[in-house]
Amino acid sequence: MGRQIVCPQCRQAKAVRVQARSPREFVASLFRMVPFQCQRCDHRFLARRLGPAIGSQPTERREYMRIPVRLCLSFSGGRVRGEGIVLDLSLGGCIIQSEAHVQVDDIFYLEISLAKDEPPVEAAAIVRSVSARGIAFKFLRRAQEDKRLTAFIQTRAGSNTSVSVEAAQSSLSS
Repeated sequence: MGRQIVCPQCRQAKAVRVQARSPREFVASLFRMVPFQCQRCDHRFLARRLGPAIGSQPTERREYMRIPVRLCLSFSGGRVRGEGIVLDLSLGGCIIQSEAHVQVDDIFYLEISLAKDEPPVEAAAIVRSVSARGIAFKFLRRAQEDKRLTAFIQTRAGSNTSVSVEAAQSSLSS
């Protein structure tokens, strides 16, 4: 695996390469600079690309790294109520398995159980897609505002994102 890119704003090694969006980012690519986005503070920045120009590092299309989980959740919105299992979780949303019938762009109130002895994390989310894999939700309010959810994701991501448990715990105290 290549070197970890450190965010210049929060100094965490949680940046992932993302697709260029602005003319500035497209022009920077001519000078071997590529856009990155921090998973912790959401800061976008340019960093020098190392290695071959084409195909060396895939561009991450997702804003946030997903972590595989198996968590219980319940949700409600309008006349629909349901329960399910969270399969993937990120700061931007989640994918669940559920028998409930939902439509794209429906808005729901989610309650995700992170631990048996704790109250569930509450989040408003919109349905982005429904497929054989499950229902994909995008959180309406940034999940990073929920310190328990942020700490849970950071500790579960562990070595995958080079974030230490201490960093997750320090986010709880701030």
